Amino acid sequence: MNAAADLRQIATTWADLNDALGAPPVIAGFGRGLRGYLAAIEDTDPTTAAELRALERDPAQLGARPIPIRLQVYGVMRTVEAALLGCAGAVAEHVQRPPIPMPAPRRAAHAKTRAERLVWEDHARRVQAVQDDAADPRRWKWTGAQPSAPYTALWLLGRVTGSPGPFRPLEAGQQQHITHVAAEARHRIEQVLDTGAEEATLSVPCPRMIHQVFPCGGTITVYGGAGASPLANCSSCGGVWTELGAAA
Repeated sequence: MNAAADLRQIATTWADLNDALGAPPVIAGFGRGLRGYLAAIEDTDPTTAAELRALERDPAQLGARPIPIRLQVYGVMRTVEAALLGCAGAVAEHVQRPPIPMPAPRRAAHAKTRAERLVWEDHARRVQAVQDDAADPRRWKWTGAQPSAPYTALWLLGRVTGSPGPFRPLEAGQQQHITHVAAEARHRIEQVLDTGAEEATLSVPCPRMIHQVFPCGGTITVYGGAGASPLANCSSCGGVWTELGAAA
């Protein structure tokens, strides 16, 4: 992935993080996450699991109550938000052009001639241009409430793609900084939402029978996430399994 793609992904999946704060995420369009899939395989007693979840929600139960938000998701959101804000601030210091200087003030006077009127009109236009440039909404200038992570990601996207505004082109070091921050932020989001492409090795050896005599015993690796259904493969016998069963 490149920085532009990572930043777009951060901006578009932020709503999924907000949704995941209160409950385990079920993200349409990504496929089942690998960790969730493996957890489902290991859940050998779904009836008991359902009873335990109901007990957790039972108001008559004494003791500590489950927290209202998922702290892991909240922690990732705050970490990503802080990293993006820090990156944007550092980049703005180097690439954001200072506002146009204000022209020297002129004493108020009544324009008696057309030439004097033109001079005053030109001065007024220059003052307005300075005010507009300083107030350009594309500028990075936050002294109060900080912008949201999606806004920050899209602002950085504008710098990466060279969008117009009061900015100089990125230098190599600034480009690398944004690329690193965006890649790490996207990775953290995919990890907590369980939507990234991953692989895992099962502890159970391959049970496939060789020549109908003895089990293979090879190592099985499961691949999944990123929109793909989980797929398992044995490195010894080459066996392949899908959610529907053995495929080869």
